[in-house]
Formats: sequence, structure tokens, C-alpha cells
Amino acid sequence: MVGSFWDEFLIHAEKTQTKSSVFFSILRQIKPIEVTDEKIILKCENHGIKIYLEKKIDLLQDLLESHLKKKVVVELLIPEKKKREESPLLSFQPSKEDYFVRAGLNLKNRFDNFAVSSSNQVAYAAAQAVQQNIGTAYNPFFLYGGVGVGKTHLAQAIARSLLEKDHEKKVFFCPGDQFLNELIDSIRERSTARFRRKYRSLDLLIVDDIQFIAGKKSVQEEFFHTFNAVISAGGQIILTSDRPPQEIKELEDRLRSRFSGGLIVDVQAPDFELRTAILLIKAGEKNIEIDIEAAKIIAQEVPDTRALEGALLSAYTKALGKKDRIDLEVVEDFFQEKSRNIKRRVSSQDVIKTVCSFYNIKVSHIKSETRTSEIALTRQIIMYLLRNELKMKLEEVAYTLKRKDHTTVMHGVEKVQRLLMNDARLKEEVDKIVQSIRSST
Repeated sequence: MVGSFWDEFLIHAEKTQTKSSVFFSILRQIKPIEVTDEKIILKCENHGIKIYLEKKIDLLQDLLESHLKKKVVVELLIPEKKKREESPLLSFQPSKEDYFVRAGLNLKNRFDNFAVSSSNQVAYAAAQAVQQNIGTAYNPFFLYGGVGVGKTHLAQAIARSLLEKDHEKKVFFCPGDQFLNELIDSIRERSTARFRRKYRSLDLLIVDDIQFIAGKKSVQEEFFHTFNAVISAGGQIILTSDRPPQEIKELEDRLRSRFSGGLIVDVQAPDFELRTAILLIKAGEKNIEIDIEAAKIIAQEVPDTRALEGALLSAYTKALGKKDRIDLEVVEDFFQEKSRNIKRRVSSQDVIKTVCSFYNIKVSHIKSETRTSEIALTRQIIMYLLRNELKMKLEEVAYTLKRKDHTTVMHGVEKVQRLLMNDARLKEEVDKIVQSIRSST
């Protein structure tokens, strides 16, 4: 009976209103589930149909009243079954990782996998203090240093820690060039109000490589107001750069002043020990077994921390099918193979003679058991150059200099590396020797 009523209504509606084929197509997809003297309940199969008819409700009601010759109330209803099917979507809860990704964070950057040594322990301690006192201690927090020293890792570790405590916090990590590009887009699209709402309401804003905004007047103007808004509301600002605020050229004085108003920390380049620790952490994350001595060799040969992972994976690839771990032999073969691609006409004896001539020491003393400080240091410089310039294996260096084993060579190379970082005079001498060696090729 209800169904026949609806069929009759459709015929009536099409006769009296023929302007919209879409409207009548939708009417054929719905059915009345209850009809009384005062109300008609219509069943919609999905939200799309219901939303469309809600916009046409006046027209639908007029047509029904015209057909029935009386006033009625029209109610649109989605079956309960459909609601149950959609409930899992409606009740979806993001995971912790979703919050991190939404904030622009790299999931790998945590405090527990940040390797600490004398070169970065101050920065690490300061970062810990910031994450424990967001917005109240060291604000802004300014980290500067070269490429691959861990600035971004520390900044993101602070953000991750905050979100782990309270995922409702508004946190965003933004590369400096992204801030620039988003502002340009917002000006072009006339959506600067939305841009400002996004950035000025944050609990924690991290801008990586802030030096990118220098020299750009409109960008610096916008960031000045963003900075003030976040700080005034009790939020935290963290900035990273390749240089301290006072050395960023074309940076407005008012920004330079604000950047210098918090804590500025210089993150030093990782030393040999730290590079070794970083390598072991990366190996652990990738389930790659590596001997400590092999890790030391890679850390010694690869001073760039960002290249460590690539060297680790390359060495692991070389070991696959032969060994289940990276050992000293694998690493030595790996670097020896790399060195074959470099044509060299300098022999180990050429290096020994050049160094001995520079320091006025007999070659026979270098290969003897003499251990006076002068001869021992000269011998260690030769070890360093044979490793770094000729890419010789540790065992080969030991054999050439008549040392007992490779550990003596490793110790000598490490010692020279440390001295070169702190002794300007020695570095100048070694640079002259290297120049002399290379000029002879």
C-alpha cells in the first residue's frame, strides 16, 4: 500500500515538475517506510542521497503536499544497518605514529637512538631540558652546526617527546624553505589568514635551516609576527641553522635579537668515537651484525655522518652470500675495491721518504723498534697517510712499517686524527706533506 502510494506520487511529480532529471532520478532511489496523516518518513540508502534531498526539501515537500492535498512533514532517514557499516570509519583513532607524521616528524628521530659524545653532549643536555620545560626554559632554542651533526634529530626528538606526553598538542616541524613557499602560495591564493592560523596557534614550532628566510623581507616580516604570537601564547620555538644568529647575513636585526634571546648551542662535528657509535646504532636498527673493529674502520674512513649509512649498506651488500656479518676482512676489501678506481702512481715508499725528509728522520728509524716521541709520531703520521692517501689495508701498513699487527696501525691513525683536530701547527705540516705527495702524481 505504501509502495503504491509512492509510485503514484512519482507519476504526479514528473507531470508537474520536469526541470531536473537528476532530482527525479534520486526520487526513484528512495522509498517511504512510514506514512501517516501528518508525517512521511523516506528511506535514503546513503549520506549522499540524504544530503542532496535536504537541499531540495522544500521542493519535495511542496510536491508531496500537492499530491496529498494536505500539509505533511517530510523526514529523511538512513537505515540503521548502514550506520553500523560506517561506524568503524567514524570511530577511527589515529596511532601515535600518525600524530608524529602529521607533525612533519621523521619516526627515526628519538632521544633513545641519539648517540652522545663530548662533541654534542651540551646540545643533548639542553634539548632534554627544553623537552621537560616546553615554552618556559630556553625559548627560543637555537641549534647551529654543520651538515650531519644531529641538529634536526635533536629538534625532532623534542617534538616527539612532547607528542608522546600529549598528542593533542599542536606541533609542527617546518623546513625553512617550506615556510617560504607556503607563505608565497598563501599570498597568491589570498589565504594568508589560514596560513597564520596554522602557524601562530602552535604549541611547538620547529623551523629547520632558518637561514633560508634571510634577505626575504616579506617572509621575515611574517615570521617575526609568527614568532611573537607563539612565544606570547606560551609556545616553544626551536630553530636550527648552519651558523649562529649573528653570522646570518641579511637577517633583520629584530629577528637576530629574538633568536639570540634564548639558548644558542653549537653542535660540533662528530668525532671518531661518536661516528663509531652512530654506525653501531644504525646497524642495530637494520639488524646488520658488524664487528666493532669493522665499525671503527668505516667510521675512520667516512668522516661525513650522513654517508655512514650508505657505507654500512654497501659493505653489507659485499658480505651477502659470503658471510653473515660485516667483519674486518669485508670492510678492508670494500675500501680496497673503492681505491682501485683511483689511479695512483705514488708508492708506500714514496710516502715514507717524503715524510722522513720533511721531519729529517732516517727511513731505517721508522721501521725499527725505536720509540722516541719524535720518531713514534712521525711513524704514526706515515700510518695515517698510507691509510688515507693510498687506501692501504691495516695489515699492509703494518707489514710495510714492520709493526706486529694492525691494531698498532689503527691506534696510530686514530691518534693522528685527534691531533689534527686540535693542533693547528701539525695540521699545517701534514697538509704540506699531502700537497707534496699529490703533486708528484
